[in-house]
Amino acid sequence: MYLIHTAAIMLRQFYLMRGSLSRVLPLFVWAGIDIVLWGFITKYLNTVVSSGFNFVPSLLGAVLLWDFLIRVMQGVTMAFFEDVWSRNFLNIFATPLSISEYLSGLVLSSIATSSVGLVVMVVLATAVFGLSFFVYGAMLVPFFVVLFMCGIALGVVGSGLVLRLGPPAEWFVWPIPAIISPFVGVFYPLSTLPRWMRYISLALPPSYVFEGMRAVVSGHASAMHGLFWGMCLAVLYILLACWFFTRVYRHAVQTGLIARYSAETLS
Repeated sequence: MYLIHTAAIMLRQFYLMRGSLSRVLPLFVWAGIDIVLWGFITKYLNTVVSSGFNFVPSLLGAVLLWDFLIRVMQGVTMAFFEDVWSRNFLNIFATPLSISEYLSGLVLSSIATSSVGLVVMVVLATAVFGLSFFVYGAMLVPFFVVLFMCGIALGVVGSGLVLRLGPPAEWFVWPIPAIISPFVGVFYPLSTLPRWMRYISLALPPSYVFEGMRAVVSGHASAMHGLFWGMCLAVLYILLACWFFTRVYRHAVQTGLIARYSAETLS
């Protein structure tokens, strides 16, 4: 794998965003809106609940972590969709670019774009609503690592679906975070779910992150074995996602679908 080829994918994304307000604003506007909205919700809940429980680290922290996963996933898919919308696949893969280099470029682009949203969320949550990240301590690092890997896996799978099914399939990608959010317990313990949903939760890496976050906020030690299992699952899903994308790409090349990608649908 040539790093210069991977860097070229990132450079292309930079040139696309440079001077394009419509591409730059979504990097931080929606993240900022979510933090402000949920920040005021947590402040209101702190005034109406007499138990003295502070909702800021539990609810607002959960929003920040969940938004981070979404931004990572969208960082991959949006970089991929730029090639979809411009019908640029034949140009991209007519070069000596390998699939691993292309996916690495999408991942690095996601790191750059999601970092912008993360900085905005952290600044707003800390400066405006007093969210102290010292509450989570050193656990914050593995939390973000697991969510980052899960977001990458979801982004690669979503990109593979669109590559296989055609441009209209992008509408299958946007709801993915909303579909899995009830199973991972972003705002509530997994014990509130029915048993069949808990079985699904055990296979989703973010479940271990949010359960660990609630344990830390409540003053209990987070289960490291659970977080380790979540990290192992995230690594497995990244490998499966890359395998899936590679298989889809080879199918598109062998059947000639990639040459007909300007069509509205593929079969």
